[in-house]
Amino acid sequence: MYHIIVNPMGGKGKSLKALKVVERMLAEAGATYEVHKTERKGHATEIAKELSASPDVKLLVLGGDGSFNEVLNGIQNFENVTMGLIPCGTGNDFVTASGHPKDVKKAVELILKGNEQYVDFIQLNDRRCLNVLGAGMDVDVLLRHAEKGGGKIGYYLALFYVLAHPKWHKLRLTIDDGEPMERSVFMIGIGNGKSIGGGIPICPGGVVDDGKLSIVVVNEMKKSRIPIELPGFLSAKHVKKDYTEVFEGKTVRIEVLDDSRFEADGEIFGAEFIEGSVISHTLKLFR
Repeated sequence: MYHIIVNPMGGKGKSLKALKVVERMLAEAGATYEVHKTERKGHATEIAKELSASPDVKLLVLGGDGSFNEVLNGIQNFENVTMGLIPCGTGNDFVTASGHPKDVKKAVELILKGNEQYVDFIQLNDRRCLNVLGAGMDVDVLLRHAEKGGGKIGYYLALFYVLAHPKWHKLRLTIDDGEPMERSVFMIGIGNGKSIGGGIPICPGGVVDDGKLSIVVVNEMKKSRIPIELPGFLSAKHVKKDYTEVFEGKTVRIEVLDDSRFEADGEIFGAEFIEGSVISHTLKLFR
């Protein structure tokens, strides 16, 4: 049985158009399915929690990184579940990193083949992150975007604004069993995936099934330098600059030393500290 989880308001109608394609293809394949339309923020988490109590559940998620994150956070019994990703979001950053097709028909064809593979995710305190955990600049961009709106174009306008009006964030970072490192940063990215915002490769070294976290720390620099460095952020060259530190690890602890907040797959949340660890051989995807 395939269980389709879809936000009917997602993608300005894009998700409902995709749903019609998915239903038609499943019916043509003789597959049984049930559609679950979300009614509010967090509803996908509730649906996934209930469904994952039963064995052999195939959860097909129509949406983007936020929808995938909601479903991931609802799964209670991973051994019962295989997720199928059907991208209908704005950015689709995780499917880019994982190599999933962005075309709806091709995504369904992949699911119907039935091949299952494990991918990693990040466990953060009491929540999970599939793609990228961030602090600093990316949170500032999301806050600006939420205030001004404007879809994907609005996101890039918010990015340009933040780059022109940068703030530094005081954090203490500990990787695995290493010594704590206090930093004044422009941003920190903890990547299972590679990119945010529809293709900005903040953590270009992220690999979704290698059992490691890609940790990128962009430190404070002269503010006048940031506009000059913008092309580097969009082309992954920032990781080679003198203001950037790149690490790998299985666990990370970030303590907030000011009023900074975090984001996980685009969802902003506050915490005095986070403890993150990579979880492998647990989450199964059609892939």
